[in-house]
Amino acid sequence: MNLTGPIRRGLAGVLLGATLAACSAAAGPTPSVGPCPSAAPTADQATTINAGAARAVVTTSLGSFTIELYPQAAPIAAANFVALARCGFYDGISFHRVIAGFVAQAGDPGTKTNRGAFVGLGRGGPGYTFAIEPPAAGYGYDQYVVAMANNGHPDSNDSQFFIDLVDLNNGLDRAYTIFGKVVDGTAVIDTIGAVATTPDDLPVEPIIINSVAIESAG
Repeated sequence: MNLTGPIRRGLAGVLLGATLAACSAAAGPTPSVGPCPSAAPTADQATTINAGAARAVVTTSLGSFTIELYPQAAPIAAANFVALARCGFYDGISFHRVIAGFVAQAGDPGTKTNRGAFVGLGRGGPGYTFAIEPPAAGYGYDQYVVAMANNGHPDSNDSQFFIDLVDLNNGLDRAYTIFGKVVDGTAVIDTIGAVATTPDDLPVEPIIINSVAIESAG
């Protein structure tokens, strides 16, 4: 997926043309089971999926962090993330773009087999897209907020997401669906945000997502 919206290239005083892209199971930590979804959840499916999902524990090669999910603010995006996590879609994916003082981005399945730069890096997804859910009232691009990446078109959410490394409320258009926030392990996010990168913002040493476990409120 070719993402050319205002997030993908970083901030230079103002945001320039950029490149942020973009299986229901029982509640609680679950093993990866397939197959992965072939389409985003419907509203009814999202209600069922989100009922058993409160947090996502993301284990990476640099440590673990926990995302509190916001299904009330973005039911489709939250349920889509949960469904992809439960089927193992994110296992083995690496962060393909890290911009210090801006965002860390992941979700391209092509990074499972190619840890370096490759044609189409940052364009991969689950094979489908879905509508952007504008940020709900009271939700902003605060530090550690997790949002869907997209290419600026109304139906361009997919599997790619980014984590705000700093407060970006004055730097981003409200065009990126907010579906969670890192509430534990923020030091890991800070570490990710400080890694060495290539001129194309690709981490020199791959930051790999080993697993994403979905936990229930209980």
